[in-house]
Amino acid sequence: MSSPQMHVLAAFLRLTRKRRTAPDPTAASTEPPRPPAKLVQRHDVRSRSVDGFECHSVSLRDRRAERAVVYLHGGAYISHASPQHWQLISQLADAGVRVEVAHYGLAPKYTYRDAYPFVTAIYRDLLTDIDPGLVTVMGDSAGAGLALGVAQSLVGAGLPQPSRVVLIAPWLDLTLANPGIPEAEARDPWLTSSSLLEAGRGWAGGDDPAQPRLSPINGPLDQLAPIDVYIGTRDLFYPDVRRLEERAAADGAAVNVTVCEGAVHVYPLVPVPEGRAAARAIVRSVAS
Repeated sequence: MSSPQMHVLAAFLRLTRKRRTAPDPTAASTEPPRPPAKLVQRHDVRSRSVDGFECHSVSLRDRRAERAVVYLHGGAYISHASPQHWQLISQLADAGVRVEVAHYGLAPKYTYRDAYPFVTAIYRDLLTDIDPGLVTVMGDSAGAGLALGVAQSLVGAGLPQPSRVVLIAPWLDLTLANPGIPEAEARDPWLTSSSLLEAGRGWAGGDDPAQPRLSPINGPLDQLAPIDVYIGTRDLFYPDVRRLEERAAADGAAVNVTVCEGAVHVYPLVPVPEGRAAARAIVRSVAS
């Protein structure tokens, strides 16, 4: 049973988000927002440019981090990080984890062809300071799809796998071809396939959206680090997470899926009991 707060949130999202006009993916991408003032006051935040894109490194002020996360935010590849993303980033930093917040370029001005070398460069640079066995690659929604795709690309790039990959409500298939999607969309109070498909076309930049770097559900799983997935049953992406779980079982891959009954999209980022509990679990798993 989901909490009363989750029920209220789902109703609110259905009223305010489901019927709202989707962000225009053809609009010019703006510069990523600066980290929130409260985050800067509490943590050591260092900014740098990597391959022409911005990356913020967030950590405790008075202690060198032994563990690190490369964090890739969601937003359908057309929106920047939100306050909810920064809240989880702050929690990770509070636990002594260094968080590399990678602001990949947004569609349609930029595509996955720009994002992969950018994120890979951040990961490669991080390994000069921290052992890969102490590094996590994490993302939510679109960023989770990118995180899995990057982990897959490391296999052929001569780079070691991280200790784990954490995926929060991942967008695993840009085509949304899973026959279970329409039923899941009817339950989802937030996401719509039409707006996602439009955003996905911009991110693909004219390439086949089914290829693994765009739809990592179609990529290899057997040589990857252990993967933790968090998904709610009121999420349009739920059927594809189940498909990922089935593929992992067939391939002998280590994929652990946490399903939250009645939870909405990216529920670990939302301020309800289920979300707070999941966020705590994610921070514990990364920091220990």
